[in-house]
Amino acid sequence: MNWNFPTVLTLLRLAAALALPVGFLVLPRPYADLFALVVFVLASLTDWIDGYLARAWKQVTKLGAMLDPIADKAMVVIALLVLGVYSSWALPLLLPASIILFREVFVSGLREYLGDTAGMLKVTVLAKWKTTVQMVAIAVLFSHGIFEHYVGMAILGMDRTIVGGILDGTVEDDVGLLWKLTAMDWTGWGGLVLIWLAAVLTLLTGWDYLRKAWPYLKGA
Repeated sequence: MNWNFPTVLTLLRLAAALALPVGFLVLPRPYADLFALVVFVLASLTDWIDGYLARAWKQVTKLGAMLDPIADKAMVVIALLVLGVYSSWALPLLLPASIILFREVFVSGLREYLGDTAGMLKVTVLAKWKTTVQMVAIAVLFSHGIFEHYVGMAILGMDRTIVGGILDGTVEDDVGLLWKLTAMDWTGWGGLVLIWLAAVLTLLTGWDYLRKAWPYLKGA
């Protein structure tokens, strides 16, 4: 095996994918959410860094080319699984997450069936945008869990009248409830919109791959 720094970064991204559920198993909330956010963002950045370094240093290898898409898929799939278990938005995420997972399984199976001819299913610019939107959406949804926790802490023990007064401006907001609620709403709805956008891009790229592979499937 031809080991180099870009390939090591890809392997670290694979390890980071497995670290996401472990964080939620061993850490209390919101530290688990913060851990997941930091790990996911750093791992997502290595997706660009390892590719850039491999090209800049002329260290593109077959091993790295094989592991890179696997690491991307592992990060996204495991992150969606974690959000499906621990996020309060699990139900709204169910359909777009299922579309994304279905496409990943379908395209992987398509590449395996095509064998040597799978090289024509190269990663397109749209597919790269799809991956980027997926990663941004997941990062936003992990941050939603953090703000949700601090909203709960802010209103813990508060009377409903006081909460209502803070919301309508008649009671001074000493605990920063308004900005925490705003951040929670924006990250929740924003993450949902982004994950649906990722799901649409996922369908488009899946259709593009199917269209390119169709001539090889008609006689199957």
